[in-house]
Amino acid sequence: MLPLPPAQPGEPQHARVARALREGVRVGALAPGERLPGSRELSRHWQVARNTVIDALEQLQAEGYLELRRRSGTYVAPLLPAPDSSAPLRAPPLHLSAWARRALEGHDEAAAPEAPPLIDFRLGRHPSGLFPSAQWAQALSRHAYDASSSPPDPRGPLVTRLALCEWLRRERGAQVTPEMLLLTGGAQEALDALSRLMLEAGRVVAAEDPGYPGARAAFQATGAALWPLEVDDQGVRVDDLPPQAVAAYLTPGTQFPTGVTLSAARRSALLAWSRRSGAWLIEDDYAADLHYAARPPASLQGQAPERVLLLGTFSQSLAPALRSGYLAAPESVIEVLTRTRPVTQRTPPTLDALALAEFLSGGGYAKHLRRARSELRRRHDALIAALNRFLPAFEPRPVAAGSQLYLPLPGGWSEREVQRRAARAGVALSVGSEYRLRPGEAAVLLAFAHLSPEAIRQGIERLAAALAPGSRGR
Repeated sequence: MLPLPPAQPGEPQHARVARALREGVRVGALAPGERLPGSRELSRHWQVARNTVIDALEQLQAEGYLELRRRSGTYVAPLLPAPDSSAPLRAPPLHLSAWARRALEGHDEAAAPEAPPLIDFRLGRHPSGLFPSAQWAQALSRHAYDASSSPPDPRGPLVTRLALCEWLRRERGAQVTPEMLLLTGGAQEALDALSRLMLEAGRVVAAEDPGYPGARAAFQATGAALWPLEVDDQGVRVDDLPPQAVAAYLTPGTQFPTGVTLSAARRSALLAWSRRSGAWLIEDDYAADLHYAARPPASLQGQAPERVLLLGTFSQSLAPALRSGYLAAPESVIEVLTRTRPVTQRTPPTLDALALAEFLSGGGYAKHLRRARSELRRRHDALIAALNRFLPAFEPRPVAAGSQLYLPLPGGWSEREVQRRAARAGVALSVGSEYRLRPGEAAVLLAFAHLSPEAIRQGIERLAAALAPGSRGR
């Protein structure tokens, strides 16, 4: 009889037995039509429980390797194709679709892993030590039964949409009803859904430059053409808006990545352009809940709910792992998205949505934000103070919200030179060109929300030493 192979990590005993028999059939050690010993004999031979053998036999019968003949025993299934030992073990060629080729554009092959920096200011890091994990775990526990017993709704649970409506009306000045809301797994999911809904080859979408790469990737994957919109100290320049665009993507509350707020005059001009051109305005309110210098400006959606598609996320303010977000849009848009959603995803994460509803309506989220905003302000101020102390030639632009600082470079410095010298000093940072479609001012980006004030000070001190005169050849 066949030997029992060594167990693989985490492999149950019945799977180990099934693997031995399956491989025996594949390599011809067990011939088609051959009768197997009984389960008692196999269990004694392999020194495993009889039920373990029975479970393995039933699994292989379901897979088609074995046949159970009444009053006769278990046999190897007849006419199994003989294994081709000469055929190389490789996957067939993958012929990418046009969508996949476009989605991969600009993505480099996976690079070799680097040694982690001592201080990491790169974007994509999220606030640390602020998530109310105990309260969230309790909310998840309380709603576990509701999540399993509630009928699925492709828009998300009504109780969550009601709580979110109240929050958006009160905190963001939005004009929303539950029927205008679609719960998502985050802002990127909403961007992907809107892109597939309204964009295709031959259409034009305008986007801020510099801007959020995730939005540009979703737009370009559809084959649509991107129209870059310049950003200055008042936000996006409205005189750059093209008349042929079907939509414009904006971060008016806190422009990503510069941190500026769109001026009132430009808000009015944007809405006027949308009405003239018939284009939609996609408002990404990614940092709305992380305003720590003052109350956030009201959402653009509140001024024109019939023209603005408002999307937001709780990944920034709570935790990325939650994947909770929303899209507020006219009911006609939500209806189409609801009908097409089952093609890619049946419903949003229901359990997280129910816990979020409790947090929003019960005051837990507001309490968390008060603490988070205070701590982010402390870390932001520590970064400004360190820059003023160690790099006085640089002119940081304090921000009122978000988790990163946009830092223009003084004349004579290139982004890549600063990045290279910082890396030698154990400091990692992002550069402005990573977020631009066209050449622009040299700048670096410093994410700070995940770092303690002491780590921030140490990082800027190291950066200053790396950029000091005479350190170029170090």
